[in-house]
Amino acid sequence: MMSVGFSYILLFLIAIKKVEKEKDLNKDLYTNELKDKQRTYPVSIIVPAYNEELGVTSTVRSLLSLNYPDFEVIVVDDGSSDRTAEAMIDTFQMKRIYPAIRTHLETKEILAVYQSTIFDDVILVRKRNGGKADALNAGINVSKYPYFCAIDGDSILESDSLIKTMKPIVESNGSVIVAGGSIRIANGCKISKSKVEEINLPKQPIVIMQIIEYFRGFLIGRIGLSRLNILLIISGAFGIFNKDRVIRAGGYNTRTLGEDMELVVRIHRLLQEEKSKERIEYIPDPVCWTEAPSTFSVLHRQRLRWQRGLAETLFIHRKMIFNPKYKGIGMISLPYFLIVELCSGLIEALGYLIIIFGLLFSFIDTKIALFMFGVTIIYGSLISVLSVLLEEWTFHKYPKISHLLKLYVWALTESFWYRPLLLGAKIEGMFSAFKKKKTWGEMERKGISTD
Repeated sequence: MMSVGFSYILLFLIAIKKVEKEKDLNKDLYTNELKDKQRTYPVSIIVPAYNEELGVTSTVRSLLSLNYPDFEVIVVDDGSSDRTAEAMIDTFQMKRIYPAIRTHLETKEILAVYQSTIFDDVILVRKRNGGKADALNAGINVSKYPYFCAIDGDSILESDSLIKTMKPIVESNGSVIVAGGSIRIANGCKISKSKVEEINLPKQPIVIMQIIEYFRGFLIGRIGLSRLNILLIISGAFGIFNKDRVIRAGGYNTRTLGEDMELVVRIHRLLQEEKSKERIEYIPDPVCWTEAPSTFSVLHRQRLRWQRGLAETLFIHRKMIFNPKYKGIGMISLPYFLIVELCSGLIEALGYLIIIFGLLFSFIDTKIALFMFGVTIIYGSLISVLSVLLEEWTFHKYPKISHLLKLYVWALTESFWYRPLLLGAKIEGMFSAFKKKKTWGEMERKGISTD
């Protein structure tokens, strides 16, 4: 507990130093210079979609409104059983085309490619089902630009998200090869014509806790790890990659549910083996809005999938763990994810059992147990409250005082109900990595946009 506490406080101090340095910058002026084709790189935006009929057209509309000089949008329909492809074809008046496709990466068969007659740079790829990783690899094969942005089919990007995420890549002359932005939860927000018009908090406590959780993970965890160049996760919902580097790394791994993390770890491994100075960075300001689970059953399935993906990634790259050859990745990041993120559920459950049986059979002092329990509750709540404070201090996405008070109050309750609620998914997900069955891990969508 002390080790985890120290690591989070250290990451918070690193994060707040970076935020302090950048919070007073004029962000509009900061990116205006890149709004010229000659000063940036063109980007292929790849949207893997499986049964995303409710959200995929809204996502594409939001992408078309991006403030970026040169990009294409490629939706990859991975054998959907709903009307995902038909929705795209009807909405964007698409016709079939027959482009020459370079097979950089092996994928399931591509059945057809369509192009919009309204927007030349909107492409639909229909292929046989192979999973999200396979769909992304197919999108890479079809794409024509040197950088690609991978986003989820239910996501909505803010207008300057792409240009802000590309800025460190352009300024570094390509030495930053992967960059990711922040994910925010759209549940409760007023969304019209694929844009977030008004930011509100959802009514369901389970969604509010996910908002706080995202604050902690992105604003504390990822800023700190990125500063040390040991960031292992670029969210599959929004990340930009150097296409040539991804192809040389072998593309997305189709044998794991954690394809986004596994690819980043594999790229880190290759960079260390090549003694390369290339970097992977997280940029907190660019925001991607996505729909979060609003029921416990869907949340349970999501977290089970995340834990399984984490376990599979750590197993694939187990030789890097505690290996000084891989520097901070092998000695800090991977051990942290193994002990704190993967095994924490098992350790936490064991702790509950020890306390219960210890109190029943009198081999634990009641006062000490209550004291440690209180310290744990206070510490967990403190980190959550700090993450909410950091969000308010920096990006101010929730402008109402009532929003902040609500977030603070719910943050104080996390250890009492939300963490125990996810305990089963953490443990089950860890052991489910040994199962062979791989799926997209569908989430029931209500749709986050009203057009």
